[in-house]
Amino acid sequence: MDNDSGTKRIANALTIDVEDYFQVAALAEAVNRDDWHSMEYRVEANTHRLLELLERHNTRATFFTLGWVAEKSPGLVRDIQKAGHEIASHGYSHQLIYNQTPEVFREETRRSKRILEDITGEPVTGYRAASYSITNQSRWALDILAEEGFLWDSSIFPVHHDRYGMPGTPRWPHRLTTDNGCELAEFPLSTLKFPGYTLPIAGGGYFRLFPYWFSRWGLGSINRQGRPFVFYLHPWEVDPGQPRLDVKWFSRFRHYNNLDVCEQRLEQLLEHFSFTAMGDVLKKQQLLEMESPATTGYERMESTSPC
Repeated sequence: MDNDSGTKRIANALTIDVEDYFQVAALAEAVNRDDWHSMEYRVEANTHRLLELLERHNTRATFFTLGWVAEKSPGLVRDIQKAGHEIASHGYSHQLIYNQTPEVFREETRRSKRILEDITGEPVTGYRAASYSITNQSRWALDILAEEGFLWDSSIFPVHHDRYGMPGTPRWPHRLTTDNGCELAEFPLSTLKFPGYTLPIAGGGYFRLFPYWFSRWGLGSINRQGRPFVFYLHPWEVDPGQPRLDVKWFSRFRHYNNLDVCEQRLEQLLEHFSFTAMGDVLKKQQLLEMESPATTGYERMESTSPC
C-alpha cells in the first residue's frame, strides 16, 4: 500500500506517445521532415523497453501511436496490441495542428486512423494531438475528430505555454461540446492549481524537470481529491543514449534534461500508483459507454454525419 492514503485506490490513465526522438517539436529546428527516413530509428527498441517494464508491473496503458511510425513498424503496433494495451491515434506526421489547414488535418487524421485500424483490426476511437496543439487557435480540430469517428480526446492542456495550452478550460475529465455541437469525452492533461497559477504535472519533460518527490506529491494530491490523473511519457525519454542534435540551449534542455533518470522514476511511479488505459478510466468516470457500437464488432464505417 502506498504511503499516501488513497492513491492506490484510484486507477489513473497511463499514456505513451509513440514517436521517435527526431520527430519532437523541440528538435524541429535541426531536423527536416524530409530527412526522417535517414535518421537513426530507435522507437521500436525503446517502446519494447517500456512494454517489458509494464509487463513486470502488470500494468495496462494507452499507446498514442504516430501514423508515420505505425506505417513503418506495423509489427510494433501488433506487439503493443498483443500485450493487451489500448491503441489510440497520435496523428500522422506530428505537425502542430495550428500550423495546418483544416483540410490537411482532416486528411492526416483520417490516414492515421485507417493505418492503425488496418493493422489492429479494431476501432481506434481515442486521439492525442502532437504537442497538445489543440488550442483556442485550432479548436476547429475537435469537430473534425468527432466527424471522423473519434469518441474521446486527450489533447487539451489547461495551462499557459509557448507551444500549447487552453487556460481556463476544465481540469478534470469531462464531456465537451464542439463548436458545431458534437460531443467528445475529454481527459485534459493533469495540473496543480496554485493561487494565480496552474502548474503542469502530467509527465514528460515536467517529470524529468521536477524532483521525483514533487511529482509523486503533486499526482498524489489529485488522487487524494478522489480524482484520477493522466500521466504521459515518450519512448525516447527512457533512451539516454539517443543521438544529440545541435539545437538552441532551451530546446536542448527541454529534450535532454534528466533522460538518464527517467526510467528509474517511471518504475517508482508504477509502484506508488495504480494505472490502466485511458479508455478504461473514462468508462469508469461514466464519460464513455461501457460498450459502444464501435467496440462490439469492428467493421470500418466511413463518417457521413457531423457527429
